[in-house]
Amino acid sequence: MDFRSSLLGVVFLFGLSAAAQVPAGPQPSATTPAADASATQTAAPTMFPHSETRPWYIAGQANSILQGHGAFHSPYEGLNSLVSRGEYKVSLVGTLFLGLQPWQLLEGGESTKALRYNTDLILHVEATGGRGISQALGLAGFTNLDVVRNPNLGSKPYIARVMVHQTIGFTDEMTDNTRGPLALATKVPVRRLEVRVGKMSTPDVFDINSVLSDSHLQFTNWSIDNNGAWDYAADTRGYSYGATLDYQDRNWAVRYALMLMPTVANGIDLDWAVKRSRGQNMEFELRRGFLPGKKGTHRVLAFVNNANMGSYREAITAFRNGADATPDISLHRHPDSVKYGFGYNMEQAVTDHLTVAGRVGWNDGKTESFAYTEIEQSALAGASYDGKQWGRADDKLGLAFSSNAIKRYHQQYLASGGAGFILGDGNLRYGRENIVEGYYNLHVWRGSYFATGVSHINNPGYNRDRGPVWVPSLRAHMDF
Repeated sequence: MDFRSSLLGVVFLFGLSAAAQVPAGPQPSATTPAADASATQTAAPTMFPHSETRPWYIAGQANSILQGHGAFHSPYEGLNSLVSRGEYKVSLVGTLFLGLQPWQLLEGGESTKALRYNTDLILHVEATGGRGISQALGLAGFTNLDVVRNPNLGSKPYIARVMVHQTIGFTDEMTDNTRGPLALATKVPVRRLEVRVGKMSTPDVFDINSVLSDSHLQFTNWSIDNNGAWDYAADTRGYSYGATLDYQDRNWAVRYALMLMPTVANGIDLDWAVKRSRGQNMEFELRRGFLPGKKGTHRVLAFVNNANMGSYREAITAFRNGADATPDISLHRHPDSVKYGFGYNMEQAVTDHLTVAGRVGWNDGKTESFAYTEIEQSALAGASYDGKQWGRADDKLGLAFSSNAIKRYHQQYLASGGAGFILGDGNLRYGRENIVEGYYNLHVWRGSYFATGVSHINNPGYNRDRGPVWVPSLRAHMDF
């Protein structure tokens, strides 16, 4: 299959899938973070108006991403390679967002007491379908964040989030808050503690960035929408059970999360024995810009994971000593193994229309990549520009560059024929995986959007023997 036929197939299938979609809405992590006192968030347009005063919240989203690539240079392929022949794939995600404020329902309004001690009951039901290119294998920074990596899970609806969100205010001074799927109050105390308990995604609260967090209205790459080196606790679909504490003050915030880890790398089942297996996350946020008079935010993240993880060094040693025929990290797992790491996240308004942002991330790389992806160092810079100057206020243009790396024992493991849950070419001539992604998101009508994008990946899977790869992308999105 040549590149032209691949691209025509992408366009044709995109039209079919977009026509079959249910109305949809934005990804919660980008539009309704824990309320940020640095700015008043603007609600995205929706297909139908949402009440700001009702004690219940009903909304939804659907997102369809079609991506393809042409044939590229590849002298060999392995178990987990990005296939070198041309291909195209479609992914589909639909989510129903439900919420209830029980105290407002009982009291019949937003009293000062209800605002200071607001409770949200949250339930999100989700369904996914389709596939990513090469079954979401062969790229550490994969091109489509909507893809579920386990094809055996199917498209049956599942509970994505079910949680209690409790606000405890420490002042009667209120600030505006945008109502959305993760927080229903329209006003919140300036100084407050927000507690979440239940099933959620850790990036719902941590590592949020207004430029680099939303695969449905912004970038689609795993290592752009999240810190690639942050191996955050999650099952295959990206969710986990746990609790978060988020203290918000006027110009700063500090938060902590304790989440369940999967039982095996990239597994769907979670380990409920917190004493032996857990993911802990800490983040400090300062809302202060670099530029005078322009808003900006800085976030410093740290995480520590304990789980039954394998050692790259032990797997390589066993292979070289002849104990293992091929390197297999799953044979060298130890209970209560530790992985830790750090991240920095910033965003800065430059003009009224241009915002720049970036991330850096690092983890120790001694134990296997377990939950998110196979990245141990990451550096990212990006920017977005809105369309107000050409009369398209809800349009957005974005460009980002991500550079990812892994440590020495991980490199040796892949070069000797080992495979992780994402990578494994059977060999490796190591080089940093460098990714450039650009997009234009067009607001069509009310809550409907259409986006075009393209990614260029150099050294896919850290392999200088393969690539480079161009991946064009088309996306249809609706929120209602």
